[in-house]
Amino acid sequence: MNSEEFLSDRVKEVANSLLWEFFDLARRTPDVISLSVGEPDFQTPWHISEECIYNIKKGRTYYAPTRGLHQLREGILNYYGRRFGVWDYECSNCLVTVGASESIDLIARAVLNPGDECIIIDPGYVAYEPAVILNGAKPIYLQVKESEGFKVTPENLLSCISDRTKMIILNYPSNPTGGIMTREDYEKIIPVLKEHHILIVADEIYLELTYDQKAVSMGCFKEIRDQLVLVNGFSKAYSMTGWRLGYMLAPTAIITACNNIHQYSTMGPMTPAQFAAIEAISSRSDKDIQKHCESFKIRRNFLTAQLNKIGLHTPMPEGAFYVFANITSSGLKSYEFCAKLLEEQKVCIIPGTAFGPSGEGYARISYAYSLDQLKLAVERIGIFLQVHHV
Repeated sequence: MNSEEFLSDRVKEVANSLLWEFFDLARRTPDVISLSVGEPDFQTPWHISEECIYNIKKGRTYYAPTRGLHQLREGILNYYGRRFGVWDYECSNCLVTVGASESIDLIARAVLNPGDECIIIDPGYVAYEPAVILNGAKPIYLQVKESEGFKVTPENLLSCISDRTKMIILNYPSNPTGGIMTREDYEKIIPVLKEHHILIVADEIYLELTYDQKAVSMGCFKEIRDQLVLVNGFSKAYSMTGWRLGYMLAPTAIITACNNIHQYSTMGPMTPAQFAAIEAISSRSDKDIQKHCESFKIRRNFLTAQLNKIGLHTPMPEGAFYVFANITSSGLKSYEFCAKLLEEQKVCIIPGTAFGPSGEGYARISYAYSLDQLKLAVERIGIFLQVHHV
């Protein structure tokens, strides 16, 4: 008997991620420079790790409430108010999850029915499409363009809306493009979202990582609070990727529904990590965020300038820690470009097509790595381009 016969039709629709395919290839390649994964190269600040160790020593290794420790949820509310001017949420509006990824999965499971449509940004983060497909809904690709700063506009939004549209997933600052939405940009699309009563899932995991202007949380727009889910986490701003801590802020009915799923699956992140997160989200960590952000800005400026210098048109990203380089001058398709670069020069970057059909002609390069690694990677990419006559 072929064991594949047991698989559901939905899971068969989910393809293996190109992102993780290249990450695994890089791990098996000796002397590779991998600029593939969005993981800060900073260690978790010691005062955060120390808080986890302290609570383990105190024996606080018991089950936490499935919605998360009350002190942590209060801290999250204070953090969003203090850092982004988003107030008026209560603890009943907050759920702590196993990374921001679980939040996305929970919302999709709690909201989408077979036949519903969910708008996702193209190019956009790799996890959104599978979350939609695995719930029997249909992903609708909203193409964002380099010429428009990879932003959502009223025009490209309206072109994706039908009578079956139930949800949209936004991610700004963006992975993979580094694009952001300003207050003025949001003000243009919010009337459209209100008129069509679409549930907005705003993945704000990179909200702390902007460089030339401060990012705006969608939570600032009170007129859409009844149709808004904010998703965030600790991985990027606090260099806590392996801690797997995220959260959502949403209307109470949605939090209750998501928790009903969450309590039967993960039951929540480990308790000592939640105590560490209380320390992380306090004002004592603001200096850590600023230090990391300043370092990323230096790397961003270096990498963008050098890639343009060697012949890869690369727009300046406004947020996150990725450049989305246009590789069409090479004459190679995105997958072929990245595969050959890995094979010939041992530099691992991610094909733009990993992030949607509109990613063809691009490659995502993470600058969450040291300047020394970035310099060596650019040298090797330059040699590669010379060989391929750019």
